[in-house]
Amino acid sequence: MTKAFVAGATGLTGREVVRVLRGQGIETVAHVRPDSSKLADWTQTFEALGARVDTSAWTPEAMAATMKIEKPTLVFSLLGTTRKRQSRSDDPAANSYEAVDYGLSHLLLEAAARAGSPRFVYLSSVGADKPRGPYLDVRKRIEDELRAGSLPWTSVRPAIIHGDRDDTRPGEALGKVMGDAFFAVAGALGAGTFRDKWRSIHASDLAAAIVRHALDPASENRAFTAEALR
Repeated sequence: MTKAFVAGATGLTGREVVRVLRGQGIETVAHVRPDSSKLADWTQTFEALGARVDTSAWTPEAMAATMKIEKPTLVFSLLGTTRKRQSRSDDPAANSYEAVDYGLSHLLLEAAARAGSPRFVYLSSVGADKPRGPYLDVRKRIEDELRAGSLPWTSVRPAIIHGDRDDTRPGEALGKVMGDAFFAVAGALGAGTFRDKWRSIHASDLAAAIVRHALDPASENRAFTAEALR
């Protein structure tokens, strides 16, 4: 029986992945930080979908114990932070790409490996194969660990993800509009593959693709860029 554990469930993509999983009748555990100010709201939201909520602490011991108890067949790592969150934090280092995008993903990967052999489904980013800067560098490091590790895995590399976020991101919104306009022109001129790789994708469409690849045996141990996520 398929059972999913979703880390990053409260994010834009994560909440959509939970919805898609439950829509297919898959037993789903949605992880929410125990110190979340919206824990009660998220619990109500996810339980209404038929998912269970887990509030394990982000420590190696706690997460490994949870993996051993839950025994998921799929572990979704949909984690990430932003520069805006770092700048607003009292402890920017704790909310850095290194701490969150790499540190928590690595912790989850280690916990999953200690608990059996679930497929690890990782939300990476376009450009992770040739990283420039810390945002992409940490994603390449996780992908390298997936390839070197013992777990089956699937990595997805979308470009800009858009949808109904809890926070406003003017730069991202502007990038979506301008980028999609440019890629539409590129597609009209015959560069369809280039367009499909780099243009934005809605979180609901991305979630459907992530779950589709997570359930497909042919997608095991492969990384998919945006053109395969549409």
